[in-house]
Amino acid sequence: MPRSKKGKRGSSKPGVRNGMKGESAASDDEPTSDILSHYSSASETASVLEEGPGSEQVDEQTAQEETEDKLKQCIDNLMDRSAKTRLAALESLRQAFSSRVLYDFLTGHRLTVRDYLERSLKKGVGEEQAAAANVFTMLCIQLGGGDEAEEGFKSLCPVLTSILSDDSANIAARQSCARALGMCCYVSTAEEGEDLVKTLALLESVFSSSYPNTEGTLPTPKPGLPGLHTAALQAWSLLATLCPTSKLTELLELHLPKLQACLQSSDVNYRIAVGETIALLVELGRDIDEEFEVEDTESLCECLKSLATDGNKHRAKNDRRKQRSIFREVLHYIENEDFNEEKIRFGMESVYIDGWMRKRIYDAFKEILESGVRHHLQYNQLLRDIFGLGPPLILDAATIKGSKISRAEKHLFNAAAFKARTKQRNKVRDKRADVM
Repeated sequence: MPRSKKGKRGSSKPGVRNGMKGESAASDDEPTSDILSHYSSASETASVLEEGPGSEQVDEQTAQEETEDKLKQCIDNLMDRSAKTRLAALESLRQAFSSRVLYDFLTGHRLTVRDYLERSLKKGVGEEQAAAANVFTMLCIQLGGGDEAEEGFKSLCPVLTSILSDDSANIAARQSCARALGMCCYVSTAEEGEDLVKTLALLESVFSSSYPNTEGTLPTPKPGLPGLHTAALQAWSLLATLCPTSKLTELLELHLPKLQACLQSSDVNYRIAVGETIALLVELGRDIDEEFEVEDTESLCECLKSLATDGNKHRAKNDRRKQRSIFREVLHYIENEDFNEEKIRFGMESVYIDGWMRKRIYDAFKEILESGVRHHLQYNQLLRDIFGLGPPLILDAATIKGSKISRAEKHLFNAAAFKARTKQRNKVRDKRADVM
């Protein structure tokens, strides 16, 4: 799918919400999966009608009403005196917001939900603050980036900023607030807006404490800080994709040299976030000027090669494998502008991740929505606008049935694939035997 330079969030301001009616899910103290199954089964019945429409439509409406009642109870539980009950309600809302598109329901309850979340952020501690920030982020995604999301962001931005800037606050809560500020600003603000500039500066103030001092030495981070720096840097890089040319040029000049020094960080996840951010900034720089190059490219590539072949035994095996994989991709892009395209399938559609900008945007939504990201790609108009997918597809029963593979066809396909894998493995074994 072609990528537009200025349409970083889609060709127009996200806000159209076609095809979202009648989707709800939630729970309170009961397992969320049980409650979601009511609505999921009703939706599936509605999409593939094999019998008369009457009873299925009644069942769907009943399931929706039951689910909305549970959602309302869950929202009420956010005001409970028990911290355990409030946390359970936040977790149920998180799962519901991740797995369903609830625009119609939430437009009528957004003020109540927002006020209750603000209370949890102000009066809760640690885990409750982190959970409330995550749910608020999902609320902004659910509201679709329109006036409602912008209103919510402006309302809760001060308390999120206060927690993020408080060195004595819980690290997990500060990380969640960094992600919330980045994503909520991304979906709700206009390019070149005042909120964008302020949020960028705030996030910079957090991760820039990891930059080398005047002597070129990296500071020794306190426990938990690398995770906070990672969250702030990833949120900042997401917002960098919205910046106009003048602001972007300023960011490139200021941050690229310092980020290169952070590739020597002792924390593997922060090193990886730094490497991906460098690749993203270089891609954005090349969008502005095809001849854009990093200062001292040779030194950068040497550092990337070292990280892409790191075999230090004192690092965990999984960390080494993950680091080598990411830095090989970063190195290939810096040297040759190569990017390993990824295809994300959902329903009968797919979206192509064909560059570092789209990867950063997709990864940001995936980190928040988790396994529900594919459902939102299919039905949430905000994500469909951002990735240029158009209105949600409305499929009839015949189309859905025609796209399904029969059990016999599946068996034949799996048997053929197994046979091909066996042949390939035998060839490899033969080569190994020859070498021996």
